[in-house]
Amino acid sequence: MVFESEKVMFEIYKETVYNGHYRVVYFTELGDHNKEGDINHAMAGEHYYDGFINNFRRVEAKQVIRKILQRLNDGEQVSVKEIDNELQPFMPQAANTGS
Repeated sequence: MVFESEKVMFEIYKETVYNGHYRVVYFTELGDHNKEGDINHAMAGEHYYDGFINNFRRVEAKQVIRKILQRLNDGEQVSVKEIDNELQPFMPQAANTGS
């Protein structure tokens, strides 16, 4: 069983108010000093992808997400299915699917 404290909730969104770049916000890592502003930026943007990554593999998963954002911001078409495939090893259910 995966507990809430073992997961990081995130969203990839496209800015619509600012410069049109793709960004990510890690909701479960926001502190009081940045929570409202970061959530408002994400809500003002265009939703692209959201999900959870395992807390214990978050560093690796964030590297993958950074690469996805770079590709999107470079104008490459990255499908939701492709993002699913790239993040699958870092998603909580992947850790629990052993035989």
